[in-house]
Amino acid sequence: MKKDNKKVIYWLLTGCVLIFVMVIVGGITRLTHSGLSISNYKLISGTIPPMNDVEWQEAFNLYKQYPEYQKLNTHFSIEEFKDIYFWEWIHRVIGRFIGLVFFFPFLYFLITKQLTKPTIKKSIGLMILGGFQGFLGWYMVKSGLVDRPDVSHYRLAMHLTTAFITFAATFWVALDLMFPFTEIRNTRFKRLIQAGLLVLIIQIIYGAFVAGLDAGWVHNHWPMMSEGKFIHESAYIERDTLFANFTEGKSGVQFAHRTLAYLVVIFILFIYFKGQKYINSHYQKKALNLLLGLVFLQFVLGVFTLILQVPVWLGVVHQVGAFLLLSAMTFTLHRFSK
Repeated sequence: MKKDNKKVIYWLLTGCVLIFVMVIVGGITRLTHSGLSISNYKLISGTIPPMNDVEWQEAFNLYKQYPEYQKLNTHFSIEEFKDIYFWEWIHRVIGRFIGLVFFFPFLYFLITKQLTKPTIKKSIGLMILGGFQGFLGWYMVKSGLVDRPDVSHYRLAMHLTTAFITFAATFWVALDLMFPFTEIRNTRFKRLIQAGLLVLIIQIIYGAFVAGLDAGWVHNHWPMMSEGKFIHESAYIERDTLFANFTEGKSGVQFAHRTLAYLVVIFILFIYFKGQKYINSHYQKKALNLLLGLVFLQFVLGVFTLILQVPVWLGVVHQVGAFLLLSAMTFTLHRFSK
């Protein structure tokens, strides 16, 4: 049987789709403030939600022991608790399902000798990355169970960024199998795309900071911040140090995120126009066109998410836009690298 065949590619792409769904549900979980509704972690039994009134009451009583209920949601009825419980539960179930989808087909492909050695190593790396992502999810939740009713925005950024990186790495391995032939490459242009990818990842991290600090609910104006200012003074006086203002202050973090958006657009415009002279295939042209279209769509989504004060549906769509933009950047880098 041929190694690294179409079944292996479909397996990897299925993993990509599931990670995509996971990120969407994670975004809804965050925007609906559902992430702290399940305050314990049970790998097997946690897959089954409460099945009767007694079990629901036990889950609700457990929730009452932690800061989110005690400081924010003392008014909650058990029906309201069920609403937020659902999103966190489905988020965790999808995470477990992804683990199964990666592990068992990998085992099958390994036993039936359908994987080359490089793909075996890459697949093991992907599973380690996925496992680490699951650990970071629980590490994030733990930060909201101690003394404040919210998770650490640093841990949220780690959790979200690792999900994006896991997707990009899985997509890259699939692309390696889909496009096994070497194309003409330009090292300098490849480095430019890599730099653009780095800026995009930093922007994604700042997007997580904005989400974690609820910084999307301040300065809901564009193109200027409040009072018609490019940078509002609250961006550098909210915290004690300049670094803290731009990593922990709502205004500073939002300013960084909205400013980085311009930088991402500039990078991608440069990549698009510079790349025209290096196009040697239909896929390279398609990659550049997709990248250009998605960056402008994502920019517009970001503006409307801000000025409309982050409605849940638009916040989720904006996160999906970031995911698609990362996909396009990964595809572009791959097509101009190999």
